Amino acid sequence: MPPILVNDIAHFLESEFNIGRYPQSEQGGVYHPSERPIRRLGLALEPFPDLAAWVANNQLDALWLHRPWKLDLTLLPPTVSVAYNHLHFDEHLTMGYNPRMAAQLSATGPLEPLGFKQSIYETGELLPQRPIGMLFDTEKQNVAEWVRRAQMLFGGYDRLEAGRQSTVGRVAVVGAMNDALIREAADRGGTLYFTGQYRPSAQKAVDETGITVISVGHRRSEEWGVRALDDLLRQCWPELNVLVWE
Repeated sequence: MPPILVNDIAHFLESEFNIGRYPQSEQGGVYHPSERPIRRLGLALEPFPDLAAWVANNQLDALWLHRPWKLDLTLLPPTVSVAYNHLHFDEHLTMGYNPRMAAQLSATGPLEPLGFKQSIYETGELLPQRPIGMLFDTEKQNVAEWVRRAQMLFGGYDRLEAGRQSTVGRVAVVGAMNDALIREAADRGGTLYFTGQYRPSAQKAVDETGITVISVGHRRSEEWGVRALDDLLRQCWPELNVLVWE
């Protein structure tokens, strides 16, 4: 079996995240290269004070970081490679068009895109639109049960705005919250809106539509995404030993 290199991981995630829809500055990839074969990979959202010790104590060959910008490479062995993904990780593995999350929320029907974003390539070319959320049907449950599920999946939540319906079963999961998105979700039959950070500017739309909103917190949604990334990498490379810093 050929060794796993940092470029292999970067190229695999490029395909998974469909990075052709992003400008080059947002495409992620290899932050620090090395030809060292990867047997033990560490995943973390960003550098933390004990990162170097964590790498050494766990004999890590490589790191994946969501936000590598403040990484001090001088603290790491030069043979430790670093890969990263930022915007497309948020849009594919946190709150957004995220089939893995839909499955854990027991989606019973097809996923419908909700809300779109479009970027401009460095050459001025307009890139294809990409969805920033999804809408799907589930079995109807009361709001208290949805709160319990949020606590189970995300380890808690920041805010609940209970709507006018006691039971909800058509769910929106969106990586943003504004007046237009709330109204679009409600107009298309959505009765529950999952998002990361609650935006007070959307309060009027929440009140007028009567939709229930659960904001799980941006950090919790990212932590869910890192665990999903762990599963994704293990499925591709069962022999890879992946450690997650939380």
